[in-house]
Amino acid sequence: MFGKIKKIFFTGIFGLLYISFIAQLVYILGWVVGIENKLLYLGFLTLEWLVLISARYLSKRSSSNAQYNNFSSRRR
Repeated sequence: MFGKIKKIFFTGIFGLLYISFIAQLVYILGWVVGIENKLLYLGFLTLEWLVLISARYLSKRSSSNAQYNNFSSRRR
């Protein structure tokens, strides 16, 4: 049961982060004045995107490792 709650929670959180990313991109391209500021903010957004992708990857990896480790310990 905890696994289902965890899956729903993380799916929701990552969904909100993706929506936030799109909103920030629209804000930067539409309302930030000056090309230097746009490039600076897009650079920060790129770093945020890389952190989001790595967190998603680590979340899936730890979930699958926990699943396999639990299965292996039961077989012994």
